[in-house]
Amino acid sequence: MADVHPAAVFIGTAAALLSITSFAPQIVKILREKDASSVSLRTYVVTVAGFSCWLAYGLMIKAWPVAASNLACLLMSAAVLALKWRYGRRGDARDVKG
Repeated sequence: MADVHPAAVFIGTAAALLSITSFAPQIVKILREKDASSVSLRTYVVTVAGFSCWLAYGLMIKAWPVAASNLACLLMSAAVLALKWRYGRRGDARDVKG
């Protein structure tokens, strides 16, 4: 790997950590309230698909930091999606469709 400026490493690490932890407040809120009716199903389906693509891309180009950070984001966003399916309001047709 070419020499990477320390500032770039810092920025990349910060970006990965912030992206990964950005899902934590939503997960905690859903678990605490046992309600995910305000979470957009479509948004999280697209988010999970996007992180899946980023993970595949990182693996294909052997960019392990890209793959690892996107795997972590994929797991966190997939957790929100799973909680949406579990705690979404059952009687609301819009909630089932997204």
